[in-house]
Amino acid sequence: MSNYHDQKEKENILHQRQLLDSLPEFCKSYFRSIEPRTTSRTRLAYAYDLQVFFRYLKDNNPEFKNREITLNDLDNIKFLDIEEYMEYLKYYQVDIEENKSGTVSIREKEVLNSNEGIKRKIASLRSFYNYYYKNELIKNNPASLVSMPKLRQKEIIRLEPDEVAKLLDLVESGDKLTDKEKKYHNITKDRDLALLSLLLGTGMRVSECVGINLSDIDYNTNAIKIKRKGGKEVFIYFSDEVEKYLKKYIDVRKQNCEVYEKDADALFLSLQNKRMTTRSVENLVKKYAKIVTPLKRITPHKLRSTYGTELYKETGDIYLVADVLGHSDVNTTKKHYAAIEDDRRRSARNIVKLRTDE
Repeated sequence: MSNYHDQKEKENILHQRQLLDSLPEFCKSYFRSIEPRTTSRTRLAYAYDLQVFFRYLKDNNPEFKNREITLNDLDNIKFLDIEEYMEYLKYYQVDIEENKSGTVSIREKEVLNSNEGIKRKIASLRSFYNYYYKNELIKNNPASLVSMPKLRQKEIIRLEPDEVAKLLDLVESGDKLTDKEKKYHNITKDRDLALLSLLLGTGMRVSECVGINLSDIDYNTNAIKIKRKGGKEVFIYFSDEVEKYLKKYIDVRKQNCEVYEKDADALFLSLQNKRMTTRSVENLVKKYAKIVTPLKRITPHKLRSTYGTELYKETGDIYLVADVLGHSDVNTTKKHYAAIEDDRRRSARNIVKLRTDE
């Protein structure tokens, strides 16, 4: 497991360094300051967000064209400048890509962005400004004055119990798959069934799932060692039903002698006998789910919501759900499952009797 996560860590750090080279020089001190309390993934996201911001300044303010932006420039940016940037973010998206040579390219296209995406970019900018303001390197902090976009509480999209059964039945049978998909179904059926059962039976994140090694599984306790967001290693437990699918797949998996050496211990393998990626799992889930529930956009995260919903319905213990899902704050869990909690409160309205009937 460590090899996979160590490799992702190296990739994130490398990408961050490449982005930092294209940001103003003074940005490096900010990233050094947040390194001890953030993950490499978080810092990479901040670097992308700041890349968008400085790209916007250069493209929309003639004063910054064809020259390096300095810390003094940062201090001279006004509240209205940040508001205009937010307006820009509503309708434009900047795609930052890296080619094989390591060169970062930027493409701008017109789209309608969600408030959630805008809020994240402004939050990154606030953190950035706060560092320089608190350290008295700038006198103004316009980012702190901007009101964050309001987020509409999204309804939890999940599979109903009958849809879960239909999904697993489909994976076993291969019915309704296209002719092209059926060609590979006999090869991947056991893997797909084990993978989807594990996601639906534990609520783990897709990034946690693809990082599992064969050596991380303990059948004596039906436990799997995974690495959570932030790098914390924990054990999660799977049911006897999931165990059955895992063991069957692993028997098939061990018969494959052409696995790449670096992925020899990986649990879930692609058709190329390499460790599966998060993208390949997302495509796998989409392939099966669109047949079972064509009107729902089911992703691995929705399978996680499915598990969390069923666990909460069965136990009524929000703290257990938060712990199993790896939420650091139980309020995050409460926010997602508030509707279910309200249903439970409503169903309890007649439980307590004030007086017995005569």
